[in-house]
Amino acid sequence: MLPFWIALQFLSSLPVTLPGMPEPRQTGRSLLFYPLVGLLFGVLLWGLNVLLQGTQPLLHAALLLSAWVLLSGGLHLDGLADSADAWLGGFGDRERTLLIMKDPRSGPIAVVTLVLVLLLKFSALLALVEAGQGMLLVLAPVVGRAAMLALFLTTPYVRPGGLGQALAEHLPRRAATWVLALTAAACLWLGGVLAMAVGLVTFYLLRRSMLRRLGGTTGDTAGALLELLELAVLLALALSCA
Repeated sequence: MLPFWIALQFLSSLPVTLPGMPEPRQTGRSLLFYPLVGLLFGVLLWGLNVLLQGTQPLLHAALLLSAWVLLSGGLHLDGLADSADAWLGGFGDRERTLLIMKDPRSGPIAVVTLVLVLLLKFSALLALVEAGQGMLLVLAPVVGRAAMLALFLTTPYVRPGGLGQALAEHLPRRAATWVLALTAAACLWLGGVLAMAVGLVTFYLLRRSMLRRLGGTTGDTAGALLELLELAVLLALALSCA
C-alpha cells in the first residue's frame, strides 16, 4: 500500500508520513491510486456536507469550498496560477511559456484566474447544496484525479528531471488503463454520465492545448487540468440540478 500513501501525501495536506524516500518505481505506481485519493476527498466532502445540514446555504458552500482547498493544500491552484500566467505571457512561444511557469511569482492574470475559478466553484457548490444533491460532490474529485492519471498515461512529460518525469517513466501502463476503466464504470454507476461526458470533452480540449503549445505536459499544467476539470464537472452537475 506504499504507493497509495505516496499519492495521498503528494495530493493532500493530510498528515501522512512515509517510511523513507520512495523508489522511482513506487512513485510511478502511486499514480494508479490518484482516483482513490479523489474518492477519499469526495467522501470527506460529502460527510462534511451532511454535518453542515441546516447551515445557511452561503456559509455551507463557503465551508465546503474551504475544506476542499485545505484538503489539497492549494497544490493544484498553484499549478493553475502558474499556467495562466505562462499561457498569456508566453505569447505562443514554447520556451518562454516553460520559463514563466518556473517563476514562483504570480501576475495579475494568475490572480484573476484563481478568483474566477474559486468563485465559480463556490457558486456551483451553492447550487448543489440548495438542490440537496450533496452526494454528487463525490464525482468531481474522482474525475479530476483520474484525469491526471490519464494525462500522464497519454501525454509526454516535457520538463526533464523532477517528480513528474519519474511519475511518467515508471507508470505501469496496462494497470493504469484498467484503473481508468474501473473509475469510469464506477462514476457511471453513481449516475455521473454527464460528469464523465463533460470531463472527457474538457480533458480533450486542455490536452490538445498543451500539445500545441508545449508538445506535452508539466506538473503545473497537470495541476491546472485537475482544477479546470473539477470546475467543469461541478458546473455541469449544478446546471443539471437547476
